[in-house]
Amino acid sequence: MRVRNRSNSRERLENSPFVFLQPKDNKGKWKDIFGNNNPIHLEIGSGKGKFIHTLAEKYPNINFIAMEAQQTVLSFLLDKVEETYRDNLKLISGNAEDLLDYFAPFEISKLYLNFSDPWPKTRHEKRRLTFSKFLERYEIILNNKKTIVQKTDNQGLFEYSLMSFAKNNFTFEKISLDLTNSIYEQENVHTEYEDKFIQKGNRIYMVEAVKEN
Repeated sequence: MRVRNRSNSRERLENSPFVFLQPKDNKGKWKDIFGNNNPIHLEIGSGKGKFIHTLAEKYPNINFIAMEAQQTVLSFLLDKVEETYRDNLKLISGNAEDLLDYFAPFEISKLYLNFSDPWPKTRHEKRRLTFSKFLERYEIILNNKKTIVQKTDNQGLFEYSLMSFAKNNFTFEKISLDLTNSIYEQENVHTEYEDKFIQKGNRIYMVEAVKEN
């Protein structure tokens, strides 16, 4: 994601009560941070945050964590949070490779992967967020009914993800090869990328994969 540089991004993030730049310090403490026992949903790669901010407004009894590696991008989501003061939404700066350093086993109830980098070259397979090593990490931090929701406009990544989920014993509760024109669209919350892809006429793929304990 290319965004314009914001000179005060780091300072704003460091001084915000909504942002955690050292999430390793909070492993196993997220319920205490939110101050309740509500389920916690995590989005990996939140971008500017339209998706997860909308969910936080729509579902006040669910806690949400937005994870984004680029701090400048994260500052745009902080704009939204500060405008509405969403106390059920926290922001962290981090990478999927380090998830087990950020979250304790069973700490997360649902995970979202929206329009992740498809890494189309075979030699980059291990970087795809539905590669087996990532699914194994997700399983550790997810509790009970382990639920992962993925959306993408990349058919190759979608097909790869379905095979990867199946190989790791996930089943599919929801699946759509054309989300925009499906029965699931009414409840679908869009991302910034999703809106752009739809305007271009791209098809949106979606799967909700689950694995019972």
